[in-house]
Amino acid sequence: MTVTLIVAVGALILGVVANRLLHRRVLGEDSEGFSVRDLVAPMQTLTILLLAFVLAMAANSNGNADEAARTEAGVVDHMYEVAEYAPPADRQRLQADVVCYARAVQNVEWPDLAHGHGSSVPSIWTTDLRLQLKKEAGDAGPAFGMLVSADDARSKARDTRVAESTPAIPSTIYWFMLVTLALTVIALGLCLPRKNNRPQLVTLLVITALLTSALLIIRDIERPFNGWVKVGPSAITATVHEDARDFQKAYGADQLPCDDNGRPKAA
Repeated sequence: MTVTLIVAVGALILGVVANRLLHRRVLGEDSEGFSVRDLVAPMQTLTILLLAFVLAMAANSNGNADEAARTEAGVVDHMYEVAEYAPPADRQRLQADVVCYARAVQNVEWPDLAHGHGSSVPSIWTTDLRLQLKKEAGDAGPAFGMLVSADDARSKARDTRVAESTPAIPSTIYWFMLVTLALTVIALGLCLPRKNNRPQLVTLLVITALLTSALLIIRDIERPFNGWVKVGPSAITATVHEDARDFQKAYGADQLPCDDNGRPKAA
């Protein structure tokens, strides 16, 4: 950072000094140099490129969050189905853990994602599920390897989902973009003709609206689980509905160790 500042300030000083000492020799006596419009053009280019780059980063983060949420929901549903092949003594417990985990993700952890963090409630059920898998390790049934592999995929998808809940763009970059946008609009306003400037003024208003909209969109989609364009729990909700229905048909609703929100029932 220090080197960057030194180089930038040094270049500015050398440029101004060179203008004073060499301007006449290099450009001639009658040269007027750059106009304000010429100097504004690089600022416009920087603003547009910066917005485009950061928008791509934010969109990628949003897409990763959506993909992780859908992958997790699919894996959880797969785990419930694979648990059908577990030994009868462990089957109900494993499937109950899967249903309660899905409920906890949908009702407890998802609201927390809007604040940039996960919840410990889903981990209650994954911990219990792994304890059951350890008991099965000795039997080495056909479902054991598939459940272990699926649980690993579920864990990775959940980690990605929770990680993407934090803003993808640091606040420093956001404020830098905001200042750059403001300076660009001010500079463009400075270049407007003083008279008969209605078309140029309308164009400036449109440009300002577009740049501001781009910045607002970036701010919104960089937080995938909060804002106008957000990733909803539709995938995990569908999994909860399907798996809970199947569990209730097989064992009865009162056999689940959790309530409708996925929290452990009081003893």
